[in-house]
Amino acid sequence: MNNKKITITALLVTAALMFSYIESLFPFFFGIPGMKLGLANLAVVMALYLYGFREALMVNVLRILLLGLLFGNLFSVLFSLSGALVSFCCMLLAKKIGFSIYGVSMAGGVSHNAGQLLAAVFIVRTVEVGYYAPFLLIAGLLTGLLIGVLGKELLKRLPKA
Repeated sequence: MNNKKITITALLVTAALMFSYIESLFPFFFGIPGMKLGLANLAVVMALYLYGFREALMVNVLRILLLGLLFGNLFSVLFSLSGALVSFCCMLLAKKIGFSIYGVSMAGGVSHNAGQLLAAVFIVRTVEVGYYAPFLLIAGLLTGLLIGVLGKELLKRLPKA
């Protein structure tokens, strides 16, 4: 990677950390435990569209590991990684198929919640957490759309070089 790409990738990791921290200070709650806007995913989407899958994966994983070290615990890292890796694979597939940035981000939002639900099933050893699935999947669609809209606007406004 060249210096510019390294610098911008580091800035995206920093932005993702800041978004995650800010989101933790102002909980977004609509009666669904664990629901978040997912603003940190904006940095992942930006990295995916600006550079590609390697840099986006780096932003995703570094954000989760650093956030876990700074503010979390092992369970928060496990839940975040499970959702983030499933989400990342789905976003890559959606982008490769030809989805717009909105569709890619929505696929990421839905699959992130699905990945976290699967992790919860394995950790708490009950499928009853699946009762949250419809609510979390709808929330993933809506928040994914929001991140997609923000990402599209940012891409339009960033210098092309």
